[in-house]
Amino acid sequence: MTSPLADWDRIAAYLAVCRTGSLSGAARSLGLSQPTVRRQVEALERELGPLFARGASGLSPLAAGAGLRAQAEAMEAAAAAFRRAAEGDARLVAGPLRITTSAVFGAEVLPGLLAPLLAAHPGLRVEVVADDRQENLLRRDADLAVRFAPPAQDALVALRLRPIPIRLVASPDYLRRAGPVASPDDLAARHAFVGDDRGDLIARGFAAMGWPRPARLAFRSDSGLAQLGAVRAGIGVGVAQAGLAARYGLEAVLPGAIPMAAWLVTHEDLRGLARVAAAWEALAGALG
Repeated sequence: MTSPLADWDRIAAYLAVCRTGSLSGAARSLGLSQPTVRRQVEALERELGPLFARGASGLSPLAAGAGLRAQAEAMEAAAAAFRRAAEGDARLVAGPLRITTSAVFGAEVLPGLLAPLLAAHPGLRVEVVADDRQENLLRRDADLAVRFAPPAQDALVALRLRPIPIRLVASPDYLRRAGPVASPDDLAARHAFVGDDRGDLIARGFAAMGWPRPARLAFRSDSGLAQLGAVRAGIGVGVAQAGLAARYGLEAVLPGAIPMAAWLVTHEDLRGLARVAAAWEALAGALG
């Protein structure tokens, strides 16, 4: 009988359950059905013995199984290296290129930066993961990332980009209805706000500036695009990159801007691929 250790699908299912703590979470991360992941995990456990404790809160690795995670991650990294080697001639600016960044940047800014690169290299196929979660470059979830927090993983190459100015803005229609903002106190007490689904992003920003806590959060969403849409629709005051605010005719409600740090990141093993190097140079040039 073939050893399950030779079956990467089972190892990948084990690793996904370790990371997510549930069969359903593992299934979502792998793009599989939950019964499929369950079968893979159960098959591995039949060969190796119990690997997880089942409880109301999900699955947690047993002491005997927890030590296998590092080995599984090493296999995952080797599989990613194998895929990179199989994806074509490293000297050609062609083939697949996966880029991850935030939802707003990926939808509103990145396409315009990539258009000249794709026009110059029609063999390049770009996939953008526009999501506020950080994809793992070590696992080859992406080739390049534009991130707004410093990378913490080893074996990554990072270039600090020009900070992006962030402003508190509102639509002209909203300001006509609500009236101009006289001061931070007036803003916090009298105006409606657009924020994240937990409602703490705006509050933390105000606290950092020494301003009072906003009184009314009129619209919440975990999507940065939805928040931008709500501000454009005149629901209330929110945050936006200065360039996007200017593009959509949004007005700053208070003077000044907060610089948002940004990094361009890739895995050190990928810098030698021509398609990655070309995208790196294009984005680094455009973003400073």
